[in-house]
Amino acid sequence: MAKSRDYYEVLGVNRSSTDGQISEAYRKLALKYHPDQNPGDEQAVAKFKEAAEAFEVLSSAEKRRIYDRYGHAGLDGASGGSPHFRDVSDIFDAFGDVFGDLFGGGAVRGRRVRRGADIHCEVTLDLIEAAHGTAKIIQFQRYEQCADCGGSGGTKPEICSYCGGNGMVIQSTGIFSMRTTCPSCRGSGAVIREPCSTCRGSGYVQNQVTRKVDIPAGVDDQTQLRLRGEGEPNPNGGPPGDCYCLIRVTQHALFERKGQHLICQVPISYSQAALGARIEVPTLDGSEQIDIPAGTQNNDIFKLPGRGMPHPRYRGRGDLMVQVHIEVATRLTAEHKETLRKLAEFETDDMTPERKSFFKRVKKYFGAG
Repeated sequence: MAKSRDYYEVLGVNRSSTDGQISEAYRKLALKYHPDQNPGDEQAVAKFKEAAEAFEVLSSAEKRRIYDRYGHAGLDGASGGSPHFRDVSDIFDAFGDVFGDLFGGGAVRGRRVRRGADIHCEVTLDLIEAAHGTAKIIQFQRYEQCADCGGSGGTKPEICSYCGGNGMVIQSTGIFSMRTTCPSCRGSGAVIREPCSTCRGSGYVQNQVTRKVDIPAGVDDQTQLRLRGEGEPNPNGGPPGDCYCLIRVTQHALFERKGQHLICQVPISYSQAALGARIEVPTLDGSEQIDIPAGTQNNDIFKLPGRGMPHPRYRGRGDLMVQVHIEVATRLTAEHKETLRKLAEFETDDMTPERKSFFKRVKKYFGAG
């Protein structure tokens, strides 16, 4: 598979270019390599698609941020996924409205075919499900063909007498003429005299759809999965839209997520910190024992490589950071208090170098005052 070129290089812009500069650069390339301007030139078509893919990423603030940080690899599995246009008509559909009449009002072969509208839904996971991957049943609303009229909208469609079946009418104002959508048939070229009572002549009714979606291991909160062809249908016979499923990952009681790494706060006693100990800590795959060395300080971190979250696009996992907190007892027996008093005496007589240095600086500070 050929390596994709840098998208900034494709459009001939630099990384600090504004949205307007990126749009203008794409506009020029689209006109230059438009299939209508280069009939039979497959190389021009390839450049036309390449420019569209670059613009599809760099015109999106979220995708541009991911691309700037991770390059092409970072777009796999990101919101909307890596850009891919199956054919030229997909490009017309995606960007035709953005540039008005840039594409000459149609695709390479006759009238441009538009996709149906995209729809959105949400699914909620806990951290363990996100870590191991899971399958979820999702539900969303979309329009589907009316069963009562078979999608016809009612009686057999008749040619619109207002536009003669063209779907467009010409309106003249003085020396100017304007071609607009027919107000009678709304551009379809046909009218239905007796609309279906169920769908009220639209040919579609809203239904609830249930689908099973496989969620890969390692997904993060706010990730979007694209379900191709699960969006709204196109009443003019074009392909349906897509469904974008937004993933929400709830917070975990033990683990805090930082990208693919996890942080776990673990309490230890003063004696464990001073003398060292072997303690049990939780991981995504069950409990595990780690050694706490003598002299451990509060907030020290112990890294467990490969115990974090898996990466949704690459092999390997992040790390688990075990951060220890030294707990101070609040309820002491008389025996405990006596033991701590003896310890305090030892600490005063046998002061560590760090404490000696600190108190020397304190005396010097107040003496100077």
